[in-house]
Amino acid sequence: MVCTLSGSPDDVASRRKRKLNFSDLRFGCSIYVPKLVKAPSISIEPPPTAKPLGSEEAVVLRRQDQRGVVTLTLNRPHAFNALSETILAALQCEFEAIAGDESARVVVLAAEGKAFCAGHDLKEMRAKPSLQYYERLFSQCFEMMLGIQRLPVPVIARVHGIATAAGCQLVAMCDLAVAASTAKFAVSGVNLGLFCSAPGVALARNVLRKVAFEMLVTGEFISADEAKVRGLINRVVEPEQLDAEVEKLVAAIITKPRVAVAMGKEFFYRQIELGIAPAYEAAAQTMACNMMDEAALEGVQAFIDKRPPRWSKKE
Repeated sequence: MVCTLSGSPDDVASRRKRKLNFSDLRFGCSIYVPKLVKAPSISIEPPPTAKPLGSEEAVVLRRQDQRGVVTLTLNRPHAFNALSETILAALQCEFEAIAGDESARVVVLAAEGKAFCAGHDLKEMRAKPSLQYYERLFSQCFEMMLGIQRLPVPVIARVHGIATAAGCQLVAMCDLAVAASTAKFAVSGVNLGLFCSAPGVALARNVLRKVAFEMLVTGEFISADEAKVRGLINRVVEPEQLDAEVEKLVAAIITKPRVAVAMGKEFFYRQIELGIAPAYEAAAQTMACNMMDEAALEGVQAFIDKRPPRWSKKE
């Protein structure tokens, strides 16, 4: 697969919106979601000959599609899956592709090697000491992170090893997260003199404020069990049960109508930023449109008829 992104650095920082019309919706209902903005120009493609994983020309992100489940695997194990410019662009490219793929029902974000993700590639960052470069890099990163939230399908983080700094942010931005009991989480940039301001945005929207600030200001790791108690992840299992537990969560989601899940996810994140009255107004509009969808009409009728719903594959 060749994945090509284009666009200037100004595109990365821009804020535009597009109207998302679900093809399954009837009666003119539609919802608004932010547009996925393209990162700076870069091409990601399998090399013509085998290359060592230590080369940035190697495939840094693998994609596997199976029965509506898209698995994206970070593939920089030699660097603990640090988020280089290349891998940020590859993730953004895949999110854009998945957003337009009506066969996709759920995304699983996994990683090769001993770690989930060790954050930004500090060697790459240190080699380019420029304010303009750093601003562009962090803009590229947060647009990729927002791409997760903007996807019309749920994204599940499959976490093992460490998830630190922007890696912890990546977990926090995923809609759901399942972790091995041996996993550890931290926003440890402060230990190097670089406060994890961007990861703190996602962290503060997942855990209590004082808990988030403690993690940010101490840089200390927390266990998977502690991360679950604090609300950063959903489930904790023994390492050998990790794939099976992720599969359980996938199975619970994939049978639901795609349109209902897409509308629900978009509304869920939108209402968080609203006051309670506007949130209820938006909820009423969303549910009214949802109710007019064929999948919802069939589901309600099936409930009345006391039978399983007969949804088409596209629903």
